Amino acid sequence: MIVSSKREMEGLPPMGVRDNVLRVMERIESAADRALRDPADVKLVAVTKTVEPGPIVEAIEAGVTCIGENRVQEATRKFEAELPPVEKHLVGHLQTNKVAKALELFDMIQSVDSLRLAGEISRRAGSRGSPIDVLVEVNTSGEESKYGFEPDEAVDAVAEMADLNGLQVVGLMTVAGFLPDPEDVRPCFRKLRGLRDEVEEQVIPGIRMDHLSMGMTGDFEVAIEEGATIVRVGRAIFGER
Repeated sequence: MIVSSKREMEGLPPMGVRDNVLRVMERIESAADRALRDPADVKLVAVTKTVEPGPIVEAIEAGVTCIGENRVQEATRKFEAELPPVEKHLVGHLQTNKVAKALELFDMIQSVDSLRLAGEISRRAGSRGSPIDVLVEVNTSGEESKYGFEPDEAVDAVAEMADLNGLQVVGLMTVAGFLPDPEDVRPCFRKLRGLRDEVEEQVIPGIRMDHLSMGMTGDFEVAIEEGATIVRVGRAIFGER
């Protein structure tokens, strides 16, 4: 349940975007403390799907340094607005016919879910001038509706991407199952962390495992406890959409 909804149930006025950002940051710090981690090692990506520029600016002014968009078409329109300087990540599924535009818009593509997509990014990235950072998406929940490599394919896929120019693999990403109890998705996060460890053990030239992007509004604290370096939070900042 998001912070604003809880306050409404208690008869209090909804919190604004600024207050929501600060509350999420406090929760990140608390989760990191429980895991004996430095909160500075966890990046908050504010997911701005369907959010208009005004609230996005509020979030940035409250301390958000990175925003995440799900769709290239929506981001194209939104980024034409005068947003303060901020890092931009694509966190949703990317179609191959949108790769060229995505390379213009984003600093990182978190959702590389096939070798075909990785190859297209490599082919199109030459005009960019420098490689784009990417995360390899893994379907840790086993749900057919989710994108991503199967866990038993992920390590080999990462190794194949090492030979591609124009992109730099810097970690793994997953979308866990949407379950009421965050503890029930902990195995998904542990699985992704284990795959990260397997990749690191192989010492693949050109591959870095700097990041584990996992955890959203309903479960990001558990994800941090399991090693997330990036959490993708939308509803707890901008409300239900």
